[in-house]
Amino acid sequence: MHLDDQPDQSLHSMLKQVFGFGDFRPGQEEVVRDLIAGNSVLAVMPTGAGKSLCYQMAALMRPGITIVVSPLLALMADQVASLEANGVAAASINSTLTRDEKISVWNRLTAGELKLLYLSPEQLMNGRLLPALAKQQVSMFVVDEAHCVSQWGHDFRPEYRQLDALRNLFPDVPIGAFTATADAPTRTEIMDHLLHGDGRLLVQGFDRPNIRIDVAQKDNAKAQLLAFIREFEGRQGIVYCLSRASVERTAEYLNRNGYQALPYHAGMPADVRLANQEQFLARPDVIMVATIAFGMGIDKPDVRFVIHMDLPSSMEAYYQEMGRAGRDGAPARALMLYGFDNIRARREMIAGSPASEEKKRLDVQRLNALLSFCEAPSCRRTVLLRYFGDDHGAPCRNCDACINPPELYDGTHEAGLVLNAIEATGQMFGRTHIKDILVGGNTQKIRDARHDALAVYGAGKDIDARDWQSIFRQMLAAGLIDVSLQHGSLLIASKGWDLMRGEGTVDFIKQKARKAASRRPASRPVVEGVHEGLYEHLKGMRLELARERGVPAYVIFHDAVLQAMAAEKPESPDAMLAISGVGPQKFDRFGQAFLDAIADYAVDA
Repeated sequence: MHLDDQPDQSLHSMLKQVFGFGDFRPGQEEVVRDLIAGNSVLAVMPTGAGKSLCYQMAALMRPGITIVVSPLLALMADQVASLEANGVAAASINSTLTRDEKISVWNRLTAGELKLLYLSPEQLMNGRLLPALAKQQVSMFVVDEAHCVSQWGHDFRPEYRQLDALRNLFPDVPIGAFTATADAPTRTEIMDHLLHGDGRLLVQGFDRPNIRIDVAQKDNAKAQLLAFIREFEGRQGIVYCLSRASVERTAEYLNRNGYQALPYHAGMPADVRLANQEQFLARPDVIMVATIAFGMGIDKPDVRFVIHMDLPSSMEAYYQEMGRAGRDGAPARALMLYGFDNIRARREMIAGSPASEEKKRLDVQRLNALLSFCEAPSCRRTVLLRYFGDDHGAPCRNCDACINPPELYDGTHEAGLVLNAIEATGQMFGRTHIKDILVGGNTQKIRDARHDALAVYGAGKDIDARDWQSIFRQMLAAGLIDVSLQHGSLLIASKGWDLMRGEGTVDFIKQKARKAASRRPASRPVVEGVHEGLYEHLKGMRLELARERGVPAYVIFHDAVLQAMAAEKPESPDAMLAISGVGPQKFDRFGQAFLDAIADYAVDA
């Protein structure tokens, strides 16, 4: 679609004509108008807030070609498919194309037939493309996932740092940088490097109120996993694991228990990874089990849950990964399971990394912030948002700490028992042995070391083993104890020595008893008045259309659009076009087919 020759067309009419929306989401219009005006912008917007629409709208309103830098091939393909479905001329140049295909795309660009061109940072900065682009009418550069430019951030990508050169090579071309995951230092780094300090910072906020947040102590993780996803029968989700082996084991376990689960990690052949990803994007009931190699840029709106089987690396990583749920604004869930060994593993990974000491120090700070979130006795969302400088105010009432507030107790005595046992055994033993001493265990190791003669032997026998597991974890998270990287033995940290000297107290969260898993399926997020049977019928037809065209189902219409169709049951083109998300271009391609399906269903019913 060429819109340069319609300068008087209003922003809102184009929004409806091209994308089928009657109005912008909060925060979008300000970003769009800034970019149209030629201003460089760093836009920090929550996942699901519609970042891509901001630069796509601006691209259509400005003359020339917009270059979009994106880190993932899958994201490029989905964005191009979605734009083409809306009648917008878009393409990508990437490593999967043949030389002839690349030449064809370039010829379209030089002929003025393209409005948006998607590239990886490596493709853009390869030394040949930039001089060629300098001869074209470049309207704007867009850098998606802009937090990757921060060398101190959680997801630094060296190739992104090369994008610093764009400001010097194209001084008059505005740059739009977009991210959902940037704390204050990262925002400053993006502004300094990508925009050279010359641009507007627009922070919309970080809240995702439709996602319920839960954090639980890992306690028979596979059973916890099954109990959780049982509420999402036939729905889609992502399960994150720390290691490749854990990904494989978890995917196999879910398949054995009747779920459609696919693995995804960097150790798999690229073609298998891509095939699994395409299945996840195309089908409505696939669970993706993955390492953090999966997810960036995956624009799938109907993911209903995200589970972390292990502790993420930071608050930024957690926010980005859990934010892949509920992009359609409908209710979604995020569950994190973690335990003592997760904390130890993360600290070992930081200590053993080749990063500078300064980077390690920052990584420890980020991990400690995440641990504070995990052990928070009050609203988790408030803790999460405050970390990003977003003052949420009142408790959210949509997290486990709000719904079922934890009970705090003075744990100074219990912590003292642990510290005394560690000191009495020379800081040479691990958690299991220290626990066995405290509960009065009769193990060979205790007998051989004569630890049954210690004053603390049996001093904690009245405390349940699960409670001791929680106490050790909370002590490690609170910095009272540490773990030797060489031997795995427990060490007394400086805060622990202070506590032993009687300086201060410590509160713990009381471990809750296990609850029977609910077998009630989660309610489906639907528009009020939706006809469930018609909705499922339309989803089936959408899947067939998507398969015929080789695109994800949501490229045809999002779930929310199908729900509106199933609720309003339009009988005419005008009625169909009145539904948010149905524009003239989409209607020309698919509208009549859906009108006919609705009419046929009504007759059959």
